[in-house]
Amino acid sequence: MKILITSGGTSEAIDSVRKITNQSTGSLGKVIAECFLKAGHEVTLVTVKSAIKPAKHPKLTIHEITNVSSLINVLEPLVKSQDVFIHSMAVSDYTPVYMTGLAELQSVSDPEQLLNKQNQEAKISSKADYQVLFLAKTPKVISLIKSWNPAIRLVGFKLLVDAPHEELIAVARESLIKNHADYILANDLNDIGFNKHVGYLVSETEEFRADTKEAIAALILERVTHD
Repeated sequence: MKILITSGGTSEAIDSVRKITNQSTGSLGKVIAECFLKAGHEVTLVTVKSAIKPAKHPKLTIHEITNVSSLINVLEPLVKSQDVFIHSMAVSDYTPVYMTGLAELQSVSDPEQLLNKQNQEAKISSKADYQVLFLAKTPKVISLIKSWNPAIRLVGFKLLVDAPHEELIAVARESLIKNHADYILANDLNDIGFNKHVGYLVSETEEFRADTKEAIAALILERVTHD
């Protein structure tokens, strides 16, 4: 089978030297890729430069991206030729539009006017004591996948923080239905640590628990290749 996996976390540029990103290391995506490679599958990994990656393998192809826009551009043609898509990447929810000081913000009657502006400096000045950063919502990449390839098996991921188990599973199922996914891996940040990663692989009717990254990878492999 042809397996497409995303890992790591995207970054969105504020200017040429600053960016907003997240703390995803890509370690779970690496383990999942290694699990599928060991089982003999052809793996394409879409990730970022800073993410942890598997060792070179004859059946492994790696594509590096930076932001949400580049992720979409790389994924769309790839998704059309794959059997399974495992979307473990932490994708930025917002991208910077414009950053300004309080003086400019207070000088306009309608702050929304500033949403049509763009910073022209390669490096925005740091003279102001306070800056206001306008952010725009990025597209939900997982929502695009089935429109590109309706037949692909889709595994998404949902991360919450300090959520009751019932809420975690309910939110995962909501995402599953909304994005026409086959499974969602639900996990809570409080259950992720050294040698520990509790995850629940959720379908419309079932729920499977795993307690390590290796167990999560093996569970996903089992479900998407033998269902």
